[in-house]
Amino acid sequence: MLAITTFQANSQTQDSYDYQSEFTWGFNKNTSGGLIGGLVFKKARKLNDRVLETYGVEVMNVKHRLERRVNAINSGNFYIFGKANYLYAIRLQYGRDLILFKKASQQGVEIKSVFAAGPSIGVVAPYYVEYSLAPGGARTTTGQYDPDNTNMNTGQILGTGRLFQGIGESKIVPGVNFKAAINFELGTTKSQVTGFEAGFLLDVYSKKIELMPEAKTYSVFPILFITLFYGGRK
Repeated sequence: MLAITTFQANSQTQDSYDYQSEFTWGFNKNTSGGLIGGLVFKKARKLNDRVLETYGVEVMNVKHRLERRVNAINSGNFYIFGKANYLYAIRLQYGRDLILFKKASQQGVEIKSVFAAGPSIGVVAPYYVEYSLAPGGARTTTGQYDPDNTNMNTGQILGTGRLFQGIGESKIVPGVNFKAAINFELGTTKSQVTGFEAGFLLDVYSKKIELMPEAKTYSVFPILFITLFYGGRK
């Protein structure tokens, strides 16, 4: 009888998937970013059996939908023709994760609905290109794309400027963000977290941000995303 009771207790412990907090980080791919849109960090703690309170930070590179990399004719270097500014989005988020389906220990999938919102800090940094001052000329300079500058054409642009050039000239544009997503946790052990999150995010800034002078400017950026995340819980 004692053996049966001990076996049942051990089985309940092994099958339990209870936890109180978790920390995850991941790589984001989205419709307004490049190959890797940015990084995501998230801390969560349980409020009850079905609800988690969350705190998050996202750091993203936001691109204009018309941006295209091209090869410089004379150098072969890549650059983005018509681009004048970068937009780096730093998003602070507070929200709730609602557990829709729990997983058993070491098997299955835990599914959560995710809701979060918070302030956004838009860092607008100059994007410089190197170009020659005359066709075939040896003298070159760097600057932001200006459609009125006749030297900034595809025949005279040689590539991007120096690494971090102009970062000290960055400007801050405040905003807010809202996120809704579905989270799939696939980890095989209680202490480890692995999975992905897919959903929709809206960035709204206090003014329109010029990324490409000859293209439409926006203050609102709707984004579809998927994030691959890793982490631990206890």
